[in-house]
Amino acid sequence: MAMASEADKRRYRELVKREQPGRRIVRNTIRAFVVGGLICEIGQCVQSMFIRFAHFKPTEAGNPTVAVMIFLSVVCTALGVYDRFAQWAGAGSAVPVTGFANTMSSAAMEHRSEGWVSGVGSNMFKVAGPVIVYGVVSAFFVAMIRYLVTHL
Repeated sequence: MAMASEADKRRYRELVKREQPGRRIVRNTIRAFVVGGLICEIGQCVQSMFIRFAHFKPTEAGNPTVAVMIFLSVVCTALGVYDRFAQWAGAGSAVPVTGFANTMSSAAMEHRSEGWVSGVGSNMFKVAGPVIVYGVVSAFFVAMIRYLVTHL
């Protein structure tokens, strides 16, 4: 098999560059910002409902709000709605906690045929593990910095 020459590689790169559709960075950025903001606004409405109708204090309403948002994300993922929405919305749907719930539930659904432990559990936590480790390590360093700033 003959190796491609540098001229062939250059022509190929030029062809790919010419035929590749342009990236719409500004449009995608605006869409992600708006979608992420709307998801957060829905979360704010859910939190306001907990405060108004369930008589939660504002400091207590955060945890059930997150639980409702995760539940809604998992239901939308199970119905196949969230994946189509996320494909259109881009990063705006991936950043809030709903995106993480979608990722976890998608991994669980994809591997459910392998069983509860080796399928759902292990594959779900392959996705969650790095996120949890990053969160714990970040929290540790933030706590250490805060401790040093306040006690020195």
